[in-house]
Amino acid sequence: MFFNGSGLSVRLTTESVDLKGALRQYFGFDKFKGSQEEIINNLLKGNNTFVIMPTGGGKSLCYQLPSFLLPGVSIIVSPLIALMKNQVDAIRNLSNDESVAHFMNSSLNKTEIQQVKADVREGKTKMLYVAPESLTKKENIEFLTSVTISFFAIDEAHCISEWGHDFRPEYRRLRQIFEEISKVPIIALTATATPKVQHDIQKNLNMLDAIVYKSSFNRDNLFYEIRPKREVEKQIIKYIKQRMGESGIIYCLSRKKVEEVAKLLQINGINALPYHAGLETSVRARHQDMFLMEESDVIVATIAFGMGIDKPDVRYVIHHDISKSLESYYQETGRAGRDGGVGECLAFYSYKDIEKLEKFLQGKPVTEQDIGRQLLNEIVSYSETSVCRRKFILHYFGEKFNEKNCNEKCDNCKNPREKIEGKLYVQKLLSAILALDETQKSKHICSFMSGTNTADMKSYKHDVLPEFGIGKEKDEHFWNAVLRQATVFGLLSKDIESFGVLSITEEGRDFIENPKSFILLKEHDFSNTDDEDSIIQSNSKEAVFDNELYQMLLDLRKSISKERNIPPFVIFQEPSLKDMCFQYPISKEDLINIQGVGNGKADRYGEPFMALIADYVDRNDIERPQDIMVKTLVNKSQLKVQLIQNIDRKLSLEDIARSQGKSFEDLLLEIETVVSSGTRVNINYYLNDVFDQDSQDEVFEYFNEAETDDIIEAYKEFDGLYTEEELRLMRIRYMSEVAN
Repeated sequence: MFFNGSGLSVRLTTESVDLKGALRQYFGFDKFKGSQEEIINNLLKGNNTFVIMPTGGGKSLCYQLPSFLLPGVSIIVSPLIALMKNQVDAIRNLSNDESVAHFMNSSLNKTEIQQVKADVREGKTKMLYVAPESLTKKENIEFLTSVTISFFAIDEAHCISEWGHDFRPEYRRLRQIFEEISKVPIIALTATATPKVQHDIQKNLNMLDAIVYKSSFNRDNLFYEIRPKREVEKQIIKYIKQRMGESGIIYCLSRKKVEEVAKLLQINGINALPYHAGLETSVRARHQDMFLMEESDVIVATIAFGMGIDKPDVRYVIHHDISKSLESYYQETGRAGRDGGVGECLAFYSYKDIEKLEKFLQGKPVTEQDIGRQLLNEIVSYSETSVCRRKFILHYFGEKFNEKNCNEKCDNCKNPREKIEGKLYVQKLLSAILALDETQKSKHICSFMSGTNTADMKSYKHDVLPEFGIGKEKDEHFWNAVLRQATVFGLLSKDIESFGVLSITEEGRDFIENPKSFILLKEHDFSNTDDEDSIIQSNSKEAVFDNELYQMLLDLRKSISKERNIPPFVIFQEPSLKDMCFQYPISKEDLINIQGVGNGKADRYGEPFMALIADYVDRNDIERPQDIMVKTLVNKSQLKVQLIQNIDRKLSLEDIARSQGKSFEDLLLEIETVVSSGTRVNINYYLNDVFDQDSQDEVFEYFNEAETDDIIEAYKEFDGLYTEEELRLMRIRYMSEVAN
């Protein structure tokens, strides 16, 4: 029995409904997925319903089909404007009447809101998507009280729980608001809910009586991989270029990083767009549509804002920055492969990102900080573990999984880590946890095992226990690995209520009584990650230096120098030749990415070098690096032009350095870089102030006859007569006039 806004009852006999026929009529499908049919029947009978179904499992159909079948309008609470728009567009495509579905949120103006309300009153609208903030407004509550409501649906229901990964305080008021509007059934749906979150949702919505439909969290078409966060932008560009034309999503921690990464991808020939809450609504909507219509291959989005884009053929999800919880990570990766096809989930992990997320918790209520830290601990454990990632995720959501069924669909199963017999280590760990009365979290336990005398250890007097330092032959990192693996394999459990206190399970107690073999896997080491958070930070060479090619390039340079009667270093300096032996440039575009080579040098001297390298690569069947010097966001050409303009104006070099906030040394280095890449600068006006003409001629003639442009050699030749700075200035003049 259902109640309309005026209190009149409306009865629907579910036996009279041909659900499969309705599914075919409205959605064009011949059969339901999983438990969809049972869920819909339960809702049609007027029962509260709770659905936990992984992303791509078909949650939305569980409330969309009943909306068509029941009298009145269903109210669907959704936290994301993007998700509302996407689902409304999808429903409108199923009908000839656009008013069949509407959304009501802050993106609409007053006129648009009035039109929505008119369509609902006239009975044209079957589904009304509402933001929780809009639902709390008095005028909207009064309006909804006046119309027939079929049921309330809460999408992304994990937002209700403080333990959910995207807690929204306004969600906690939903039950109270529903009761003000109409006493109709509630269906709550989420893709991510641990047992604790599930109970919290039901309790808050006063629907502990709800029938729960819980599907497996296993997405067997997804491949999970975690990489150390080193040269992350280069890795991402290389990864995407190997998958050109495929749809992908990249998640970043901040709006600024979203913009930077999107621009970086664009200038490297990748069709990418940014998407975050700071963009204007119209821009967000346009970017979303372009992604859905395949006018853009990649969307770069903030983790905090989420996406809400229901695109079935997303082939990869990349986390530039790690998520703030395992629930967030699971939901975000779940956007890949929703059509059942291949979905790759690549995340870059650095503990520095965790520290940033911890800083975000500062200033929040103590309980919220404790919850946040516990959620961060779980994502750290997941990132650093060497256990099957699928097993780890499913264990977190309360589901057992045999890692043999992973079928190498995660990096840890595809490339297994070193194994050791761990029975003795597990025995020591369990005995230590018993000695601590099962009252401590992982960090304290690992310190206790390794004999680290922390302040807490002393205050609890745990340092005087006989078991203190029982595992001091190993460090805390090792014991953390043992602890994680013992937890995943069911010997230990974490008490969520007490923010991660570890206790021994029945299986663990049985292990104490009857110890057996326990295979431990060596954990990943993520200590070596990039120190700075900047776009394209270094040009470190992972390739092997090609000494044979280097000798050939030296010979070529020598022959050209004799032919043109100029010193060899004028053509290409040694750092440039060495860089060629890593990068193998065979085109002008390749060559100008070589250290110290600009357009001028490439045009003047590049042809024979490129020809030699191309022939060498071909003869030796060399696979060149695909991630050669990525184009950067820094507008170096603009800085270069500004420097040259200042020199053309004959400003003193000291004044130029001061105006740019640089030291004279840094400015000199910058001018040398400009000149060595093939651009001519005229600093004669400055040299004339610090050098007499005879001295200039003497040093100029030296560089003209020298085999090397090395400043130390020149300093020795002149026996200290000229300072290193003076010699560098003269080298700039020489290179400008002779080489450029």
